[in-house]
Amino acid sequence: MSGPGPSVPQLAAAAAAPIVLADPSRVPFNVLVVGVGGQGVIMVSKLIALLAQKQGYEVKQSEVHGMAKRGGAVFSHVRFGRQVWSPTIPQGEVDVLIALEWAEGLRWLTYLKPDTGIFICDTKRIVPPFACRDRRPGAAMRYVRETQAEVIAHVAQGYAIDATRMAEQLGNERAANVVLLGALSTALHFPVAEWEQVVAEFVPKKTVAVNIEAFRRGRHWIEQAQDGLPQVETQVETQIETQVETQVETIEARAPSVDAAYRVRLEITPAWCKSCDICVKLCPERCLRLNAERIVELAEPDKCTGCRLCEWLCPDFAIRVHLDHASVAGERGPAR
Repeated sequence: MSGPGPSVPQLAAAAAAPIVLADPSRVPFNVLVVGVGGQGVIMVSKLIALLAQKQGYEVKQSEVHGMAKRGGAVFSHVRFGRQVWSPTIPQGEVDVLIALEWAEGLRWLTYLKPDTGIFICDTKRIVPPFACRDRRPGAAMRYVRETQAEVIAHVAQGYAIDATRMAEQLGNERAANVVLLGALSTALHFPVAEWEQVVAEFVPKKTVAVNIEAFRRGRHWIEQAQDGLPQVETQVETQIETQVETQVETIEARAPSVDAAYRVRLEITPAWCKSCDICVKLCPERCLRLNAERIVELAEPDKCTGCRLCEWLCPDFAIRVHLDHASVAGERGPAR
């Protein structure tokens, strides 16, 4: 599913009564994890694989490493059961599709089982800057337009969760993938204590507490959604469309328009910059450079559109891009 413009779904769910999934002891269970490099796709798939292994299942995992650099499309297949022959999942055989980015989730919808497949997706949108003719904030983007209602109409059971915002509320945006793991845990029926134990094994020790809370919030969100769903399809669609329209209006009101004055501010951590030159060479506007100490700096602020490509591609997280409204920053934005 694709389209020429943006879609801004933020929080919705639609499903009938929870579907009884295949028994992994008889038929291999298939989980497909997709997203963008830097979001933790590989970590999520390895965690699922280890958990299934701890349950005594044979596990096969296949993943893409070539595009694992931040900003590139990444996907990973996880299959487990009494006996598993192939590491890759055939099209139309995915039991659960878990997506860390909205467009990537839609890209893989055809892999879901048409009658029983479950779609769990973060509503986070990462628009590739090179796909935009105009990279300024508020400009029209070549991004999927489908609403949540349109997407959910094509799946047996679907959930669109603003996992990134939930993680931000916990103080760690990178925990969004663990929020989705919490949502996934309601479908796999492994003991919750073992889920949390494996999460604690995978995440950095100093972030265990926040990731366990992220897991619990994701699981609780799905449980609430399943308990409070309308039984009539038209009621579901009306509820979702109303939510989407309200959130679109809110986000558009907050976002800077193409003509709005704003200031692009690059937060650079010199100690983390390893002078790899990736950001300088791939900057669409050619406004970055390495200084005398070979640390990246914004050489031509007036040219910078705040497209975030440098932020996504930096392998060491040395760059963070901020867009400040001129009225807040107390100055006019860069000349256009």
